[in-house]
Amino acid sequence: MQEEFLHYIWKHKAFTSTHCNTAQGESIYIKKLGQHNYNSGPDFFNAQITIADQLWAGNVEIHIKSSDWYVHNHERDKAYDNVILHVVWDHDAEIFRKDNSVIPTLELRHYVDETLLNNYKDLIKSKSWINCEKDFNEVNDFILDNWLERLYFERLQGKSSTIQELLKQSHNDWESVLFKLLLKNFGLKVNGEPMLSLANSIDYSVIRKVRYNCLDIEALLFGQAGLLDVDSEDSYLHDLKQRYIFLRQKFQLSNKGVLPLQFFRLRPLNFPTIRISQAVNLYFKEDSLFSKLIALRTKEEIYDLFDVSTTEYWKSHYTFFKKSKPTKKTLTKSFIDLLIINTIIPLKFAYANSNGKFIEEELLELIKSIKLERNSIVDKFFTLKKFDKDACNSQALLQLKQEYCDKNKCLECAIGNSLIIKN
Repeated sequence: MQEEFLHYIWKHKAFTSTHCNTAQGESIYIKKLGQHNYNSGPDFFNAQITIADQLWAGNVEIHIKSSDWYVHNHERDKAYDNVILHVVWDHDAEIFRKDNSVIPTLELRHYVDETLLNNYKDLIKSKSWINCEKDFNEVNDFILDNWLERLYFERLQGKSSTIQELLKQSHNDWESVLFKLLLKNFGLKVNGEPMLSLANSIDYSVIRKVRYNCLDIEALLFGQAGLLDVDSEDSYLHDLKQRYIFLRQKFQLSNKGVLPLQFFRLRPLNFPTIRISQAVNLYFKEDSLFSKLIALRTKEEIYDLFDVSTTEYWKSHYTFFKKSKPTKKTLTKSFIDLLIINTIIPLKFAYANSNGKFIEEELLELIKSIKLERNSIVDKFFTLKKFDKDACNSQALLQLKQEYCDKNKCLECAIGNSLIIKN
């Protein structure tokens, strides 16, 4: 037995509550269960409970054993002076208030259905990939679909917290936040953090001043990334170096905190040189990019906005050292989909929240128009049950696995709940 399961039983009133008596033999009628407290102090605040025909208002504390009250030294803590009911699994000791009156105790084990208890034990003791793996396919589609939508917005909320921190660092400049997020996600998984450190090394006011000159933007980004620290007779590289020396001095820039960019085991189209040049071309082409993105509603509109390739030099290069066959290295739709998932939708969500607007339906329509992301977690879930193949579900399934399954939070999960209460 775990204390969190007793919290679950009390919170969901998953016990026979119509004919309850305290361990002292007094009748109990629960008018209000109280508000679950996740911080220090009693477990449930502001409950209303009638005990022996007397209505009490106060707090509820929950333990496995009554004697845990003394183990946790609650008798010395004023925060527990207003406990009106002690809920336990095993009543092994009387608990007294400071005035020596007995705190009424409800011994739950007499009022919990054995099936509920067995379902919980089977779930928690599972050694599978996820606790509910063998029963996952039995989960009602309505419950699952609603839970996955909720998980998606929970994931968005987590990303929104990161955006709010970037916004604070950028002095409420949304264009600056967009620049940082785009550079980070242009780097994908391997170069995401180095690209973010690159963006952080340049105040966005500098980008605003140089964005009308494509070579200046490239010089800044390649220079701050340390990619110009090579010897070559290439005239383009020489030009960038001269520009960077001037701009670094003019704007008093330092790249000491910039993490090294990786090329190893990357496909050439994902080389940071190519991704930086594509980002440069995007900012050279588009003014007020943030405002434009906020106004767009469909993926087709976003595809049009991000229809950019590299600057001219990089159409025939992947690195500074070797010329290659000329190709128009445009951003692919699959790459833009990742930007929509990881940058554009989270930014829209955070911006709407900051302005007190609700655009959940708009965002759901957008994310569900994006194809499913493929990775080992999502693929494994698809072996357990069929889902709609859209990015809303893939994002939600990642949230489910990382924040619930991996942390054994079955009691906080709608799927776990449905399996625990099944007959």
